[in-house]
Amino acid sequence: MADFLLIHGSCHGAWCWRDLIPALEARGHRARAIDLPGHGADATPYQEITLEGYAQAIVDAIDSPVMLVGHSMAGFPISLAAEMAPDKIARLIYLCAYAAQDGRSLVEMRAEAPRQPMADAAIRTEDGLAFRVDLAKAPGLFYNDCPAEAVEYALPRLCIQAIKPQATPIRLGAAHASVKRSYIRCDDDQTIPPEYQRTMTEGWPDADVYAMPTGHSPFFADPEGLADLLTQIAKG
Repeated sequence: MADFLLIHGSCHGAWCWRDLIPALEARGHRARAIDLPGHGADATPYQEITLEGYAQAIVDAIDSPVMLVGHSMAGFPISLAAEMAPDKIARLIYLCAYAAQDGRSLVEMRAEAPRQPMADAAIRTEDGLAFRVDLAKAPGLFYNDCPAEAVEYALPRLCIQAIKPQATPIRLGAAHASVKRSYIRCDDDQTIPPEYQRTMTEGWPDADVYAMPTGHSPFFADPEGLADLLTQIAKG
């Protein structure tokens, strides 16, 4: 049995793991999810949100070593959590996520991708410190292969996203490097181009890189398949 802590991506919350948690529990694992600051039930104002605050929330939620799964944007805070508290993390699992690189921000990495699917879907707040996703475009970006019921469940729960944690260069060193890591690429991803997901894992051992034929939200599109793959990774 493994202990999974699930971390959501931009504009999402712990709610997005609705279907994956019972699928993991059915396989004998412990599975939990948290809301990062300013997401879901957490009411932190977006003006106060930082990358360090995200990472600290993750570290604070861990009571014994976990398989730490980060979706999309969460690749950055899970990486920083590993730098802060490597002994609390058995393995980092990047789920179609940004595989953070020392000295770079998520904004810089996103700009490096060959395509920018989010470019015309992000609506900035008047103060320029956060953005919302255009709800008319979100289904095609995030949920292109998900059941209609899941899309209807997700759309009204999407929240505002602070920009500061995504624009902050991350600092990673030996502590982060000491933690085992795996990557799950999603080959029909309409948010983070799959070809860029391949670029981010160049040089990784083949045994640590996996693929699913889904879009950006495999936790809705194929929770059973994702649970099987996470179980396989946990055994490695």
